[in-house]
Amino acid sequence: MSLMQKLTPPHTRDSTDQTATYDARTLIGDGVKAEIVLDGQTYTLRITCAGKLILTK
Repeated sequence: MSLMQKLTPPHTRDSTDQTATYDARTLIGDGVKAEIVLDGQTYTLRITCAGKLILTK
């Protein structure tokens, strides 16, 4: 099952802003990293020990 199939529908900030909002911990699940694919390229999203997000290619 792919990451996108596991995700709950995104939340929007308000009715005028159509930006999809996901909780990073929902994306990552029980681990500390998730892979995100864009146009065939894979990126890694990690939560650091300090609670910061790092997105790398």
